[in-house]
Amino acid sequence: MLQTWDEQNGNLIVNINGELVHRDEARVSPFDSLVQGGDGVWEGLRLYKGGIFRLQAHLDRLVESAKAMAFAEIPSQEYMRTQICRTVDANDMRDGVHIRLTLSRGEKITSGMDPRLNQSGPTLIVLAEHKSPVYDTGGLSLSTSSIRRFRPDMLDPRIHHNNLIQSILAKVEATAAGADDAMMLDDRGFIAETNATHLFFVRGGEVRTSRLVACPAGITRSVVLDLCSREDIPLLVCDIAQAEAYAADEAFCTGTMGELAAITTIDGRTIGTGEAGPMAARLRTAFALVVERECEPLNP
Repeated sequence: MLQTWDEQNGNLIVNINGELVHRDEARVSPFDSLVQGGDGVWEGLRLYKGGIFRLQAHLDRLVESAKAMAFAEIPSQEYMRTQICRTVDANDMRDGVHIRLTLSRGEKITSGMDPRLNQSGPTLIVLAEHKSPVYDTGGLSLSTSSIRRFRPDMLDPRIHHNNLIQSILAKVEATAAGADDAMMLDDRGFIAETNATHLFFVRGGEVRTSRLVACPAGITRSVVLDLCSREDIPLLVCDIAQAEAYAADEAFCTGTMGELAAITTIDGRTIGTGEAGPMAARLRTAFALVVERECEPLNP
C-alpha cells in the first residue's frame, strides 16, 4: 500500500498564489502559517476525464473550514476554480489525477501564533499529481491506534485543517504493527474513522457507519449514504464498538484518495470471508456510475 514514485510527476508544475512553477522551484516561506503551526485548511480532489467529482462540495467545505478558523481573507470560489484549471492545464492532465488544494492563513511578519501577524493575505497552493486510487481494493488491514480522535468540544472534526499530527502518529503505529492503516476511536472508545478514511461495516445486509462525533463529514462518505438510499440498502448511522467491527460480514473504507476499498483484517481478526465482499463491490460499481454522471467539468 506504500505509494511509490511515478515518473509522470517528475516535472510537475505547482501553483502557489497563482504563480506556476516547476516542482523543484516551488517554495513556501518559513514565515507561512503552514510552517509555523499547520495553520491552514485543505481538500483532496480527484480529476476524472477532465472533470472533478463534487468540486462544489469540496470548495464549500474548504470555505466553511476557513471561516471556522477565522481567516481574515478567503479567496473566492471562482478564483480557486480558475487556479485549479490553470494548474491542470499547465500539466496537461485529464484523468487519473489527485489534487491537493491547500489554503493557509498566509505569511506572518514575524514568527508567532497570533493571527494578527498575518498581514499579507492567504496562501493558496494547488498541487496536482498523476495518482490512481491508492488502496488495494482486494483488501486492507487495520490496527487500532492508541491515538484518539477529538470530539467537537476539543477540536471540531468538521474543520478540515492541516494539523494532521493525530493521523500521522496513528499511521506510525499502524506501520509498526504491520497494518495498512490505523483504526481510530473517539474518546468514548467507539470507532471514529481510520487515519485517512471513513469506515463502513456490513452485518446481515445492513450497512453501518459511525456518527459524525469525532470524524468529518466526508464527501465520498456522503455519496455512499446517498447510494444506500437509492439502492434500498438498509443503513444505520450509529456508534460502533470494536467488537461489532470484528463480527462484521464485511468492511470497507471511503475517501477521495482511495475511493472505496475493502477491509479484510482488523487487529489480526479476519473480517467476513477475508476477501472483498459483495456489498463493497456493489457500492463501488454504483459509485463509478455516479462519478461518470456528476463530474464537474473544469472547462465547460
